[in-house]
Amino acid sequence: MPAMASLDRLSGLDSSFLHLEHDATHMHVAACAIFEGPPPPYEELLEEIVSRLHLIPRYRQRLALVPLSQGRPVWVDDPHFNAAFHVRHTALPQPGGEEELKRLAGRVFSQSLDRSKPLWELWLVEGLAEGRFALLTKTHHALVDGVSGVDIATVLFDTAREPAPVAPPDHEWIPRPLPTDAQLLAEAVLERATVPGEIVRGARAALRGPRHLAERFGQALVGLGAMAWAGLTAAPPSPFNVRIGPHRRFTWVSADLDEFKAIKNALGGTVNDVVLAVVAGALGRYMRLHGHPTDDVVLKAMVPVSVRADVERGALGNRVAAMWTPLPVGMTDPIQRLLKIRREMQDVKDSGQAVGAQVLTELSGFAPPTIMAQAARLQARQRLFNLVVTNVPGPQMPLYALGRELESIFPMVPLAENTALGIAVMSYDGQMNFGLNADYDALADVEVLAEELRAAIDELSAAAGPSTPSPVSRRRRTGARGARLRAVPAE
Repeated sequence: MPAMASLDRLSGLDSSFLHLEHDATHMHVAACAIFEGPPPPYEELLEEIVSRLHLIPRYRQRLALVPLSQGRPVWVDDPHFNAAFHVRHTALPQPGGEEELKRLAGRVFSQSLDRSKPLWELWLVEGLAEGRFALLTKTHHALVDGVSGVDIATVLFDTAREPAPVAPPDHEWIPRPLPTDAQLLAEAVLERATVPGEIVRGARAALRGPRHLAERFGQALVGLGAMAWAGLTAAPPSPFNVRIGPHRRFTWVSADLDEFKAIKNALGGTVNDVVLAVVAGALGRYMRLHGHPTDDVVLKAMVPVSVRADVERGALGNRVAAMWTPLPVGMTDPIQRLLKIRREMQDVKDSGQAVGAQVLTELSGFAPPTIMAQAARLQARQRLFNLVVTNVPGPQMPLYALGRELESIFPMVPLAENTALGIAVMSYDGQMNFGLNADYDALADVEVLAEELRAAIDELSAAAGPSTPSPVSRRRRTGARGARLRAVPAE
């Protein structure tokens, strides 16, 4: 058998997103990005993307499965790669407003990615009102997490209307030969055999610094205990935890980042605490509107947190851990709700949950694939959380595509089994944008929840006092531009 280079294997966490996926749960992250100006010609957009693919070579790679499930999948070059398969073109029916764009986004996000191809798609959407256009992006979670996804966006898009030319690749891309099944199996077996040696070398290095080892070990044990305690407490029943199907509805709410910062400055805590407080407020409003009791009800949100080091920014793959966060939906006083969430979040951080989750994430790399698959399915069936709420800091500067400015971007987080709602939040250029992904049948009135979210933001802003921005809009957004943006009044 000829010699081969070491294969690029998925991490345990990346691989878990493949195990979590089935007909009703699509494990891709996505976004709806709205741009000013007329849409670029499809051929021009395709050419621009192809010219930058050498900056993200993973976008020309697909999965290869190890025979007999003896190892995690690996990334291999797709010998039949065709960018036109991934960059697609469509248009909205008249009048091309917000409703039509949301309906299209829901349909696109309902479709699983083809695992025999590189795991991404980009849709050019024409026909928006006011002469604008949109891009719908989809990338499998096994390929990218939210934070590295932001970095990829800055690679694909420009930071100036007239960008500097992108340096061409050193050579024409030629796909590497596909490994045979025998090579895939041999590499997996060899890797498994050498793991104990890596552990021994790591232990020897650790013994040279016993104090550091003791501190890390103690932190890990405390974190694992806190995570286990939080995870063993089942999430309460809710209208958001029902059997789901493959179809989705997608909507959004746009707000002003300065408003969230002003609330945080007035009442304490972090911007993320404010986000969780308005989400809890909206969920409580929605539940009471539908006759669900909320007295003393505390839902549990699974909040991913990045453990990606600065030197890893721009790298693909997942570097996230999770925290279980309480959402006191029964508290109707917005200030008391925020203060409670602030205290609870501080307790969560002090408990070391994120450290424990990171330890488990790293240990998952040593678990056999069959065990990883069963663990992922078991976790999906348990009601350990009611919904996912993810908050990703986006670029605080305008981005451009072919000279057109990106006006707004609304992120989408996938739904887990028996979880009918996911809320993704991304800040961008002074905006705070919420993307609500919902099961098509279970939350047919997700727009009502979006309205309750807007109301919860206004309620908390008003309660925080005159130091917060007024509800007078800096600029009004109609149609597909989303909800109006509020700004700090001029001094």
